Amino acid sequence: MITKLLFTLFIFLLLCGNFAVGQKTIVYGIVTDAKTSEPLPFVNVGFKGTKTGTSTDLDGKYRLETYYVSDSLTFSSLGFSPQSFAVKADKSQEINVSLKESELTLKAAVITASKKDDNPAHPILKNVIRNKKINNKKKLDSYSYEVYNKVEFDINNLDEKFMNRKMFNKFDFIFDYIDSSDEKPYLPIFITESVSDFYYTRNPKRKKEIIKASKISGVENESVNQFLGDMYQNINVYEDMIPIFGKSFVSPITHGALFYYKYYLTDSATIDGNWCYKLEFKPKRKGDMTFTGEIWIHDTTYAVKIFDATIAEDANINFVNKYHIKHTFKQVQPEAWLMVLDESMVDISPLENNKKKGIYGRKTTSYKNFSVNTELPSSVFEGAENITVLDGSDEKDKTYWDSARHVKLTEKESNIYQMIDTVKDLPIVRTYIDVISTIITGYKVLGPIEIGPYTSFYSFNPIEGHRLAFGMQTSNDFSTKIMFKGLGAYGFLDKKWKYTFGTKFFLSKKPRRLVSIDYTNEVRQFDRDFFSVYNQNIISSFFRRNPFNKLVNVEGFNFEYYNEWFEGLSNTIRFQTYNLETLTDILPFEYLNADSSRGGSPSFQNSEISLTMRYAHNEKFVSGEFNRISLGTKYPVITTTLSKGLVDIFSSDYDYTKVKINIDDWFNVGYFGYLSYEIEAGKLWGTVPYPLLFVHQGNETWGYDNNSFNAMNIGEFISDEYVSVNLEQHFEGLFLNKFPFLRKLKWREVLSLKGIYGRLNDKHSSIFELPNFSRSLADKPYLEGSAGIENIFKVLRVDALWRMTYLDNGSEDISVLKFGIRAKLQIRF
Repeated sequence: MITKLLFTLFIFLLLCGNFAVGQKTIVYGIVTDAKTSEPLPFVNVGFKGTKTGTSTDLDGKYRLETYYVSDSLTFSSLGFSPQSFAVKADKSQEINVSLKESELTLKAAVITASKKDDNPAHPILKNVIRNKKINNKKKLDSYSYEVYNKVEFDINNLDEKFMNRKMFNKFDFIFDYIDSSDEKPYLPIFITESVSDFYYTRNPKRKKEIIKASKISGVENESVNQFLGDMYQNINVYEDMIPIFGKSFVSPITHGALFYYKYYLTDSATIDGNWCYKLEFKPKRKGDMTFTGEIWIHDTTYAVKIFDATIAEDANINFVNKYHIKHTFKQVQPEAWLMVLDESMVDISPLENNKKKGIYGRKTTSYKNFSVNTELPSSVFEGAENITVLDGSDEKDKTYWDSARHVKLTEKESNIYQMIDTVKDLPIVRTYIDVISTIITGYKVLGPIEIGPYTSFYSFNPIEGHRLAFGMQTSNDFSTKIMFKGLGAYGFLDKKWKYTFGTKFFLSKKPRRLVSIDYTNEVRQFDRDFFSVYNQNIISSFFRRNPFNKLVNVEGFNFEYYNEWFEGLSNTIRFQTYNLETLTDILPFEYLNADSSRGGSPSFQNSEISLTMRYAHNEKFVSGEFNRISLGTKYPVITTTLSKGLVDIFSSDYDYTKVKINIDDWFNVGYFGYLSYEIEAGKLWGTVPYPLLFVHQGNETWGYDNNSFNAMNIGEFISDEYVSVNLEQHFEGLFLNKFPFLRKLKWREVLSLKGIYGRLNDKHSSIFELPNFSRSLADKPYLEGSAGIENIFKVLRVDALWRMTYLDNGSEDISVLKFGIRAKLQIRF
């Protein structure tokens, strides 16, 4: 079953992909008189249905080298019968032609009515779509240019009442920087500039950006510099789907554009010496992820000259009042169109209310110094990273910036840097930042220490009873290279202290090499990684359908060394040795004696070493001093872990080998939203007690967990080899948007299917018998599905959940969920 699914996914990806890239077609030859065999000069030679052509020289020779081709080449000359010949696109070929003299005859004219599209915009649009691959810069063998980028963020809708508040008395000077020229008065709070060189080759496919200079006010984080160039801010109108805030909007020149848009030919004019047609467009339906705007098209190449658009007012996207983009293109050399100016503006408001305060984001990007289809030196692409920030790029002086900017700053923009650096150090601003940081991270910073996580201060379970916990870790004020952390907890029922403490420190930050050492004596759920951060909290303690009692006590050391070879490829070496003790009768650790009787032991010792390799092509991060956030990648993320049990090391009794492979990815499916999938497989060699097998992760809370089987009980299924699949289709409001009374709610449909199939060898029972609530998956796969609505109140997802197999797998004390309603909090654009 899994093999078929993988094959189906491969075919689906292959069919949805668009791998073809336009190449030059070269046609040459000689045209002669069929009767005399003499060369014919001034014969018109052109591709049928296009404006691409030439004429023969005095020797009857011609040569056409172009991206703009059709399926045939036509030859015509006064006094001769025209001829057409088939052409192989993207090939070099010789076509020699002999033209025959024409005979002048008059034929009767027959007038017939014909059905045709009478919208003059449609033929132009169809030619634009036909030439998309040719006009897309991806078709070029190579190109390079210099990029100047400026990004600014502003607070908008500042009124007199807000500015007259007492809290602003000591720094009301900032309001001198308010700009009232827009429909909403705004105050700049962040500005950044960068200058970079960008390089691209098609074969082999490589791209590189070298950021030569950057200037930031409002953010003290060097990792932000890599996102200020062109690599992560370039929208391509020639792609069928345009990504904006993680959503896919339909390009107005997509294949099948007439299904999404209405078009109108409203003007024609000369722009920069190019005769162009103006097409205005608007969505055919409300609620679709589309644009409203205009596009200017060059009349000969059908390339986009200007793309000026705003996302549709009723598009299903959160927190965005308006998003406007304008791209201007130039034919930098014959048949090579590249963008010269990118202007965009977004108006973001948490309440999506034009009268409430929000944020303007503005971006201006200029391109110049183009080089097209020239050989680029290999040294440019040295190194694994595709973005390089040069040393000293943030230390350029005023003289450099005055000469490097493509567009000069206004006087007000020049003063913004000083104003922002002053404001960010004001106490009230620091207070707001501290509150937001505490909510997001769970820790309160108090000078050199941080207290938290606050979500774990109180919890409850049947083993410990009421539990109080208190944790601390050092902050960046203590050190940006080493961190110490600890947590202590006390259970009022078992009357025992639990604790964990450790440290992590950098060997280097470029490349990222990090060592972590932890000692733990703590209560853990037995189907989780024994040293992972899994905080008990009040919500998971009480909002659950079965008692929270499948717990063990873990006491031991964990050592990790993380090495990042380059961004996207990393490995982690991990050594752990620990004692695992059962805390409840429902998790018996019973040994098999020689006489087949059962002996009891509440704990066992294990030592293990593992190597994890993770590859995520072109993955980028925003980094703090210790932690960082992945911005994801459009490529699959592949993670492989190899683990080895170390018998006789620290009294360990078990010799085994484990392998686990995980593939995680998502891709757009056009009009139908996007599909995410995760495929995982694992196998164990050796004989081990059941806590060391693959204990498949269930979920007994009322919350929906993407990483668990939500209708499966904790520890319900155990395997020593398995394969699992998780599919989730997000329709992004495709169906609900068709109902006017639901469209304003911006609800979005989601379907999921999760399945796992595995086997368990009986030999493991010679060590420990399985708990009475656990079994193998050898009979059939486990399957569950859900249908849900996300984006309820913009923060909530609710799913109806069905369990499809093993419906009678319950016991007297543990129920099986056949159907249920689950919810989770999530915030997305």
